[in-house]
Amino acid sequence: MSKCVGVGAVLLLAALSIVAVPQLAGPVSAQTAAAKQIPRMPDGHPNLQGIWQVRNRAAYGIEDHHARLNMPAGRSVVEGGTIPYQAWALKKRDENFAKRYTEDPFSKCYMPGVPRIMYIEFPFQIFQSSTHVAMTFEWTNVHRLIYTNGSKPVQGIEFWMGDSRGRWEGDTLVVQVTNHNDKTWFDMSGNFHSEAMKVTERYSLIDADTIRYEATIDDPKVFTRAWKMSMPIYRVKDMERLLEYQCVAESEEANGSFHREPKTWYPK
Repeated sequence: MSKCVGVGAVLLLAALSIVAVPQLAGPVSAQTAAAKQIPRMPDGHPNLQGIWQVRNRAAYGIEDHHARLNMPAGRSVVEGGTIPYQAWALKKRDENFAKRYTEDPFSKCYMPGVPRIMYIEFPFQIFQSSTHVAMTFEWTNVHRLIYTNGSKPVQGIEFWMGDSRGRWEGDTLVVQVTNHNDKTWFDMSGNFHSEAMKVTERYSLIDADTIRYEATIDDPKVFTRAWKMSMPIYRVKDMERLLEYQCVAESEEANGSFHREPKTWYPK
């Protein structure tokens, strides 16, 4: 009897091992196949070049938010759902929200800063070399230049778009963004930061047409701890080039403060 039990146990273990091996190997094989299928530059790094755009409502609010005037509802892109504000800062954010229609810097055509520029509802284009990754945005033709040549950030100067220095960790582009000013918001909902903010971005090409974007925010003046947002960014396939949206010009024309000069401007 014991002999039969022993033989049965051996056969059962063998059967389980046969079933288990493909289950363990499957995800690894899939990841390897995906890594082989993504486009690459001559230096072997993932080729991020092309036109990209988000498909979410983060520009209106990076946390869960209800629909309001000129603000469609959207889900949170923040890990854990909510931003870990200090008590005074949460009160300030609520004050910003109440004044959002008049006080949002983006509505006044100021540059949106990083990370907000990455998820506004306008496409952007990436150009890439072995020493730089450049991004140009349809909104007001704003640009970012990410140095991947090992150079250090400029000291003592604040920028609306920060100072971006990148490096490759395997197939992920990691970008440290420093030297921010304190004049930009994260979204239309009034979420904000101080000039002490440091942003760590991660760009991972998960397939030929999708970038996984992550931004970790560290600002001890405003938040109780570092926190992270993440979202997919999708390749735009039906645009041959970026178009134009000049925020100041469109705003002035809409409110009547811009007047065409007949000798130098196109006819109505």
